[in-house]
Amino acid sequence: MSRGFFLHPQGICETDHVGDGTRVWAFAHVLPGARIGRDCNICDHVFIENDVIVGDRVTVKCGVQLWDGVRLENDVFVGPNATFTNDPFPRSRHRPETFATTIVRQGASIGANAVLLPGVTIGRGAMVAAGAVVTRSVPPNAILSGNPARIVGYVDAGPTHAAKQSMAPTEPGVNHLAVTGVSVHRMRVVTDLRGELSAGEFGRELPFPPRRYFLVYDVPSAETRGEHAHKECHQFLICVRGSVALMVDDGKHRDQILLDHPSIGVYVPPMTWAVQYRYTPDAALLVFASDFYDAADYIRDYEAYLKAVGASVR
Repeated sequence: MSRGFFLHPQGICETDHVGDGTRVWAFAHVLPGARIGRDCNICDHVFIENDVIVGDRVTVKCGVQLWDGVRLENDVFVGPNATFTNDPFPRSRHRPETFATTIVRQGASIGANAVLLPGVTIGRGAMVAAGAVVTRSVPPNAILSGNPARIVGYVDAGPTHAAKQSMAPTEPGVNHLAVTGVSVHRMRVVTDLRGELSAGEFGRELPFPPRRYFLVYDVPSAETRGEHAHKECHQFLICVRGSVALMVDDGKHRDQILLDHPSIGVYVPPMTWAVQYRYTPDAALLVFASDFYDAADYIRDYEAYLKAVGASVR
């Protein structure tokens, strides 16, 4: 029977569900229930179990095992010897009723020798560094490294700007970022023998009259906050103590700012995806909001956000 994919003479492919243009190389073994898309590259010594779905244009490098419950969406890269797991409490000859589902979303990359614990989801476009141990789900476009893996940046956001270094040390001013509508504000600072005072006036220097404020503090450094956009609400963020990194995204451009001084604030307009991460242990983030709390104002899913702003997938 003719087929539209390449199978090396030393490879074993027992499934009929393999897309055109896919290549299965030597000593790879694909079990009957697996489904593999088009134009994939399944390298030497890869083992793919039955309940596995692999999308189109996926690369799985040498020495990888894809166990039951693994889902790789289109354009995923899996580096050599990356390890997937599907049972949080494995015992010999004790199979769970169902295996945990591990999902790697479209365009994400898993580095060599990385380990993914059962049931995590790696967000669209995320980058897991070589040797990282992923113990929890990963936001879209995040860059992770370490054991346990922590967010160290965001793809295509460039270096984190130290806001206080990019503006005059004492004079008020505004810097506009490439992300639509987002601006970094330097507030007035008054210094004398009694200490320093920083102030800003809503309706004059600051962009909207607030109706609400909230403080975020005592955040473990491994945690992220935000990860949403607002439909109508404007926000203004000031880190009054310590430092925190802010990533902003309008669906076309992405940037990140280090809030590390109480005289620096960032204006985040509606329909901007924002994430705060890399909190120092002493960080306290003050946020002014233009509206009262309304759960319906939040967009918490990045795919839904991209659809709402009409962004093309990067």
